[in-house]
Amino acid sequence: MTFDRLGRFAVRRRWWIVAAWALLVLAAIPLAPRAPSALSAGGFILNDLESARAKQLLQDQLGVEPSAFVLVYTSQTMTAGTLPWIQAVDAATRDVASAPHVTRILSHMVAPSQVSADRHTAYDVVFLDLSPDDSPAAIPGVQAAIHPQPGLTVMIGGGPAFYGDVQSVTETDLRRSELISLPLAALALLIVFGSVIAAAVPLVVGGTAVLIALAAIFVLASLTPMSIFALNLATLLGLGLGVDYSLLMTSRFREEVARREGQPDRVAEAVRVTVATAGRAVFFSGLTVLLGLLGLVLFEFMILRSVGIAGAIVVGLAVASALTLLPAVLAIVGTRVDALAIRRVKVQPGADGPWSRLARRVMRHPVAVFVPTLAILLVLGVPFLHVSFNAPDATILPASVQSRAAYDVLAKNFGEGEFAPIVLAVRTQGDATSPANLAALYNYSRRLAADPRIIRVDSLVDVDPRLTLAQYQLLYNAPGGPPDRYAAVALAATTKGSLTAFTITTPFGPNAPEGRALVHDLRNPNGPLAPPAGMTVLVGGGAADVEDVVTRVWTDFPRTAAFIVLTTFLVLFVLLRSAVLPIKALVMNTLSIVASFGALVWIFQDGNLSAIFNFQPLGYVETTQPVILFCVLFGLSMDYEVFLLSRMKEVWDRTGDNTEAVARGLERSGRIVSSAALIVVVVAGSFAFADIVLIKALGLGVAIAVALDATVVRALLVPATMRLLGKWNWWVPARLDRALAGVLPRTEAEAEEASEETGRW
Repeated sequence: MTFDRLGRFAVRRRWWIVAAWALLVLAAIPLAPRAPSALSAGGFILNDLESARAKQLLQDQLGVEPSAFVLVYTSQTMTAGTLPWIQAVDAATRDVASAPHVTRILSHMVAPSQVSADRHTAYDVVFLDLSPDDSPAAIPGVQAAIHPQPGLTVMIGGGPAFYGDVQSVTETDLRRSELISLPLAALALLIVFGSVIAAAVPLVVGGTAVLIALAAIFVLASLTPMSIFALNLATLLGLGLGVDYSLLMTSRFREEVARREGQPDRVAEAVRVTVATAGRAVFFSGLTVLLGLLGLVLFEFMILRSVGIAGAIVVGLAVASALTLLPAVLAIVGTRVDALAIRRVKVQPGADGPWSRLARRVMRHPVAVFVPTLAILLVLGVPFLHVSFNAPDATILPASVQSRAAYDVLAKNFGEGEFAPIVLAVRTQGDATSPANLAALYNYSRRLAADPRIIRVDSLVDVDPRLTLAQYQLLYNAPGGPPDRYAAVALAATTKGSLTAFTITTPFGPNAPEGRALVHDLRNPNGPLAPPAGMTVLVGGGAADVEDVVTRVWTDFPRTAAFIVLTTFLVLFVLLRSAVLPIKALVMNTLSIVASFGALVWIFQDGNLSAIFNFQPLGYVETTQPVILFCVLFGLSMDYEVFLLSRMKEVWDRTGDNTEAVARGLERSGRIVSSAALIVVVVAGSFAFADIVLIKALGLGVAIAVALDATVVRALLVPATMRLLGKWNWWVPARLDRALAGVLPRTEAEAEEASEETGRW
């Protein structure tokens, strides 16, 4: 079905189409609000990474629990180890051990390293039988089992609490952004159209797409794990693009109705032409966004895949509603689309205006505009040259959240490295407790401990620093096992057969470059920290997780980028029938994305404007954010490029005049592109008020890139480059041009000719 015939179909079956969408909305209403509860906060790790394999090996063979959290105790009046402290802690946590999913507790009473130097802070490690992604489910039960005591503060921290807080704060952020963005988007539409009805139509169509998309995400998340971070992006894209596409279509409809003043059936004809022209632009622009999001599906990380899948769902529904529901609504509303006007917006289809005058001024001095504009975008991207990638930790949450507060207390009193040790899964040849292996392990441990970056090593040969190698050999080879109870417990916890675990504590958090450098050295088979001959080591733990995730993401990224660039080029080639314009569009997109990446580093890594946006500087950029932003922004930027170039293409096909095509195309699309971009900037910018720094960064990154793209790039750089390229903009091999003409008509006239040949519906 061509777009021309789709427009005719929408007019004839308008009530059936509206009824079908109404049924979908009714089905979605009970499901959409449940979407957040079906999503999870994990997805940052892969099972085939070395750090994950080390953890899984220790779980399978040593029985190490898959997840754990900490109970943090603080008191201004009591000190750890005193009778009042012991009584208060026992009374507060007496039921925690019996809470669901709790397997055991490592108390600070038997682990002196879990008590702070001033003895006013301590923590217990609570082990769970749940995977990290499922572990937040245990927190409510533990919270209910804690009984507050006077003078003692008990906080829950660690991974499970962090993931649970991310989920709850994300839901709050989403509700806040909706309360901010929806009224502002409605106001922007009201100003653009000057009519309540015309402004309401895009909001209704966009809202319908978002509602159904959230219901679809809930159903999908009930079947396969999906990240909570997909929720905010899905809402951003759904509202932004749903309203954008509807705005483009509604504007074109009003233009076509005005052009056919006094003609019979002008509403039906206006709908047909709108779908045949603007509808085609919407389809291809949506396809470019979809391709960008599908690039995320190529990653194996759950967070990236789920964001890509959720985004693809919402974009697909936004395009579907714009091409079916919106034409049907416009056919029903007709000329009443301008009802309830608050101001008169004059539609002059052929008139020259401010956008065409701007284009002509730029094209009179293309080099003078091109050079400084390009320089500005490149300068904005310079901060990205010193980007530092890392994984998220509790600092992405506001200080008022319990898991963040617990993290701050622990980091202050014990240091970040205490809670993110590096763990070595050491495999020996034969039993690890044989005299020869004990000697090798003993020497290995001492070699590690001598490294200035390592505070201590805990292993079967570090039970008591007073013991010599000979004493360890006697201890572990005694008949019936170690006679010392403490040594027996340590052996059971760390060693089984040929597998033994070394736990390395450093002063560095998992995101510190020193910790990641240490992981490199531990894995270097020829370095000073290499394991003894005949032994193999898998390195896991906090810094190893971060190192492995960062490396894998940026190893896989070129494949995704190549997929997006190649498929986008092909889509634009088919739409524009030009071999040059798609390349120019790809370069323009890259420039605006690079500028937004630079802003991301300057604000969130370097901490500029942190007081204005109310966050604590991270000192790094979260690893997946540039990837998500690249895939999303590549599609969004191309979205506006398609709107712009498709109108230029229409004029070029009629006149063959490049300068006229650029001026007229920008005049007909400039206001709409700016208005559409304003909607996306408003929706994305509303996430600047989010409490989670990652969501704040995502929203601001999108808002900055779209604002630059719709102003600096589209209004200045595009006309300048198109003037410099001249007729080469429209070059295409003649054979390919003829082949495409039969598949996708170039102009409205071609569409009408194709329709007459196949018969009217």
